[in-house]
Amino acid sequence: MNMQLKNFDTVSFLRDYWQKKPLLIRGGLNPWDDPLDPDELAGLSLEQGVESRLVVQGEGGPSVDHGPQDSERLSKLPPSDWTLLVQAVDHYVPEVAALIEPFRFAPNWRIDDAMVSCAADGGGVGPHYDQYDVFLVQGAGKRRWQIGAKCDETTPLVAENELMLIDGFEATDEWVLEAGDILYVPPGYAHNGVAVGDGCMTYSIGFRAPARSELIAHWTDHLIDEMTEDDRYSDPSLAVQTNPGEIAPAAIDELHAMVTEKLGDRAAFARWFGEYCTTPKYPDVDWQPDEAISAAGVQELIGSGAALLRNPACRCSFTRDGNGALTLFLDGESYDCDGETAMLAEAICSADRIELGADAETGKAALELLITLINQGSLAFEPED
Repeated sequence: MNMQLKNFDTVSFLRDYWQKKPLLIRGGLNPWDDPLDPDELAGLSLEQGVESRLVVQGEGGPSVDHGPQDSERLSKLPPSDWTLLVQAVDHYVPEVAALIEPFRFAPNWRIDDAMVSCAADGGGVGPHYDQYDVFLVQGAGKRRWQIGAKCDETTPLVAENELMLIDGFEATDEWVLEAGDILYVPPGYAHNGVAVGDGCMTYSIGFRAPARSELIAHWTDHLIDEMTEDDRYSDPSLAVQTNPGEIAPAAIDELHAMVTEKLGDRAAFARWFGEYCTTPKYPDVDWQPDEAISAAGVQELIGSGAALLRNPACRCSFTRDGNGALTLFLDGESYDCDGETAMLAEAICSADRIELGADAETGKAALELLITLINQGSLAFEPED
């Protein structure tokens, strides 16, 4: 499914709306054809390792059941007021993965996954806010979306509810979305979606943004893991102090430098962050071949014109060093590339289908990179029809 955004200008959107205010895009993905149906989504929610939630509204508030879901439970759901949400459906359904492509005006490292929900009439999570950007694409059925004020840590929440529902939600805008309509919601904005009628399918394209606390915690953990006990403070020029109780300015300078020199290493941080942000969220989506591919096997398939496919669970990005070389980050690992290999790395990051061409010249370094990525399940050759 080759989807393209309509009634949408990327430049003006990034300038006027991205992380600033919500936007309704009527007919943003039309003509629309649902990439899966409610029964297929329910079947996916039964599987081990697939993250899902079943939210059922009741008199005492919503109840939440985490997956894997139970088929008998799903078969006995009431006729209204429930929603089933399945995370990272793009990892399992290529047609859902294709829905992310129109939104790749944002860099790869910012893209999280595509969550899909199916709801009966009146079904929804409830009024809440998220810490990430999201495009809410309406599939089959209809959903009424309400937008409220921007929230923060001072916003009152309903007590003892894992859904983090807003207490006293008031809508400022309201729309009913139909198939192909899109609602963009920036971080922090209150929103509430309720299915209008049965068979309501919604596809949520989410974008992650690391918190400062998360970056500091994981970066320092990484640094600590690489440090040795021998790396200690020393003062070979220690002089007698007037008062032994003083921590001298020179000692503070030295101690501070011990910390900041490590924290401030930009090149080390860039490599760490590339590996950190491309670590698979769901590593169980395995494309590893039953038998390892050889250099001759790769060359034969390239010669036949076979295209390469990127595992939809794979996360990949790269950084440049300013001298023509780059570092490829893929599934939490880093690969230093230059020349032909750098061009291959860029191709891998730019699209989920890579056509090298039957007459492609593949040098030793590029061939070794392909073998590594195929054998670890990050890439695979497209099967013949």
